Amino acid sequence: MYLSARQPVVLNFNPFMSFNPDPDAAYNEQLVRATNLTCSAVRFMKTLRAGLLEPEVFHLNPARSDTRAFKSLIRRVPASLAWYGAYLVNAYPLDMSQYFRLFNSTRVPRPGRDELLTDERGRHLLVMRRGNMYVFDAVDADGDLVAPEQIRRNLGFILSDATPAPDFPLGALTTENRDVWAGLRDKLVARGNGEDLAAVDGALFCLCLDDVGLSDSVSASHNMLHGDGVNRWFDKSFSIIVASDGHAAINFEHSWGDGVAVLRLLNEIFRDTTRKPQVHPDSASSGGSPCATVRRLNFKLDDELRDGIKNAKAGFDAAVSQLSIDAMQFTGGGKERLKKAKLSPDAVAQLAFQMAFLRQYGATAASYESCSTAAFRHGRTETVRPASAFTKRCAHAFVSRPGAHDAGSLLQMLRSCSDYHGQLTKEAAMGQGFDRHLFALRHLAAAAGRPTHAFYADPAYAAINHVVLSTSTLSSPAVQLGGFAPVVPDGLGVGYGVHDDWIGCNVSGYPARDVSRFLGCVRQSLEDIFAVLDGVTLANVPR
Repeated sequence: MYLSARQPVVLNFNPFMSFNPDPDAAYNEQLVRATNLTCSAVRFMKTLRAGLLEPEVFHLNPARSDTRAFKSLIRRVPASLAWYGAYLVNAYPLDMSQYFRLFNSTRVPRPGRDELLTDERGRHLLVMRRGNMYVFDAVDADGDLVAPEQIRRNLGFILSDATPAPDFPLGALTTENRDVWAGLRDKLVARGNGEDLAAVDGALFCLCLDDVGLSDSVSASHNMLHGDGVNRWFDKSFSIIVASDGHAAINFEHSWGDGVAVLRLLNEIFRDTTRKPQVHPDSASSGGSPCATVRRLNFKLDDELRDGIKNAKAGFDAAVSQLSIDAMQFTGGGKERLKKAKLSPDAVAQLAFQMAFLRQYGATAASYESCSTAAFRHGRTETVRPASAFTKRCAHAFVSRPGAHDAGSLLQMLRSCSDYHGQLTKEAAMGQGFDRHLFALRHLAAAAGRPTHAFYADPAYAAINHVVLSTSTLSSPAVQLGGFAPVVPDGLGVGYGVHDDWIGCNVSGYPARDVSRFLGCVRQSLEDIFAVLDGVTLANVPR
């Protein structure tokens, strides 16, 4: 599905997750942080490829299974029997087959359908600054991390390089329509750029060093989601972006894998950089010359390629100029109060979005929430459909007739929504959703040359797949912010997290939707929900 899509990957598919700042402010200096993030990413890669990375496990009874004693025991059990041992204590290993695509991987544009390329022989890092592209080895011939101080010297050389920004930055081509980009890539190869393109494709990952500082969450979201379209190679499996003030994030291409793998990478990198930083603000660089190991890529261009880059940049600028982003933190309650009230935190957040859309637009919208199916081999995602008869009834009670119901009856509606949302989530996680099933049937029919069933032409099927509220949640001590663009022109992209005592939302939209007003409606909805938890009748709440 992803590889056949012809839209540009930026805005349409690539999301971002930003790191929290390092607790020690001195380690947020751009060069120090970029070096430590690079070293920790390589350390993660080595651990993964050595087969030593702790498996992803879903613990239903963590008191029994998420313990040092159980892990020590299960490590000694033969692989053919280990799953059964875990099953006995309600611990379920999750699929990690996506992880090998994290490193040395790129989505390569091809006419009609792109391909994923992974070449684990690459030992070099791709670094971008001001649209210029550099490579140097971050892993030595023995497969070990290059000396961290050497990496710092190399990155320091790149940050101090006075080479001006290129008039025709190649990274802009990764923002193009995929068929257009495929044609231009063929021309690049024909012009003798094949070796440098292979260096880009086979790099461990991409490190983007930005010259901008980020003053708030909105500027951070814009920069980490799309940036200037020049200092990025959006086709890499993932890019670590480090702004001049040390703000850092991961932007990732979506066809190879999902947020579960990237979040694990981000968590491990953050933990490693904050607990075992490889370089320090006060340590002096010594010995070695960066110039001997850093190579700046120089691409040979002709007029057709220059025009292609110019057109790609113009198209990118036009697209991002239409995107609005805003963020909100609700501090009136969070996961702890909701669980105490026997309500699913995720269900309440989703209900708040339904109520907000109803309050703003007077209607219910087709909604999407991603759910991992990593419990299955090669599992990707299934769709949870948060909009239901339960949320519609509850949203109308809160928004349209708040004075007609006492707190007790509204609380009962909240619990009904919570129970049903929990059921939908469990069904999706266990492969009992309908979206991927219907997608597979349609794909198999097309592959066999059979006509598409009339079901797929039904207006109702079209309506539910015009996803106005596209939502995704993540919560981690390492993550400050996450976000993505809407999937339809009149949609909203809602990234959210429910924390112990607060709820955060980061929302994007195009001109058809008022993002800031939507967030105001979300806040109002959450205030009403928590008022009901306090036993307050909404008729008595001042408006």
